[in-house]
Formats: sequence, structure tokens, C-alpha cells
Amino acid sequence: MSPVTTQDAIVQVASDPDTIDRHFPAAARTAAREGLDGDVAREALLLAVPGPAAYVVDAVRRVYDHGDAAERRAVLLALPALDAPDRANAIGDGALPIVRDALRTNDTRLVAAALGPYAAAHLDADAWRQAVLKVLFTGIPVEQVAGLAERADDELARMVRDYAAEREAAGRVVTPDARTVLDLSLAHRAD
Repeated sequence: MSPVTTQDAIVQVASDPDTIDRHFPAAARTAAREGLDGDVAREALLLAVPGPAAYVVDAVRRVYDHGDAAERRAVLLALPALDAPDRANAIGDGALPIVRDALRTNDTRLVAAALGPYAAAHLDADAWRQAVLKVLFTGIPVEQVAGLAERADDELARMVRDYAAEREAAGRVVTPDARTVLDLSLAHRAD
């Protein structure tokens, strides 16, 4: 019997959504055999889950909760596609618990993936500002934060100034990314 292809897995998930629990962990290996990107294959599997948004969110949460770091990152990267306005079962803010979980980790790959377009669209201002500070603390390039130019505000600028003052008082270097965030906050004020 030949191995299941990515397309076979997508068709199976579309007809029997519970099979995502089996196909999602294997998707990167299957995709690699076919010369495809594992994250793209995993996104396609998630997009194939039929049903109302709440059901899709449940399936997404399940594969995230049971996944390793690479699988969790793939889920986070797929959230904007799952929330596309042209999808009948767009997930809305239903996946915010996943984003919040990723932001609590120390895995910079997950934090960076969590701060994509989905978080920019759905994360409340306070949580988003805290996430930007975490990016500065952990050394994730601020260019990876979706919506930074649009969402930077006076409160974020205040928080970053406090962060920079604490770093300077401790004799530590303040990264250029902190200046970038401050500049974006000031530019936002000028608009």
C-alpha cells in the first residue's frame, strides 16, 4: 500500500474531520517526501476541516494542544487563513486562547508566530502591548510583529521607555528595536 499523500490527507479531513488528529502530526514528513512545505500542508489540513467556526476552533485547539513546537507554530501561522473574511466558517476571535498560550511560552518561535496578523486583528490592546514588550525582552525582531505600525500608541511608548530606563539603570544595552517601537508610537501619534 502506498503512503498517504498530502492531497489524500486533505480529502480525508474534509470528509472525516477527526482524521486531522492522525494526519496533522505526519503532515510535515508527508509534505517533505513530496517536496512541499510542511507548514503549508498543515494549513491546508486545517482549512479542510468542515463545519461551523466553533467546530473548526475545537479541531485547531486539539491539534495545537497535542502538538510539538513545530506543529503549534504551524497552527499559529495558519490562524490568519482560518480567519479570512471570505470563509463561511471564519474563526473570528475563537483562537485567541491559543495565541495567549503561545505568548506565555519561552519558545521565541511560538511567540513570533503568535504575533502574526491574527493577533494584530484580535488581541486586545493591553495583551498586545505586553506581547510587544515580550518581543523586546526575548530578542525577537520587532519586524516580525504584524500590525506594529498601526497599533503602536502612547501607552506602548510609555512601557518601552520604562523598559529602556530599567535596562540602562542595570547597565544593559537597549536594543535598536526599542527605538523602532518608540518611533512607530510617535509616528502613530502624529497621524
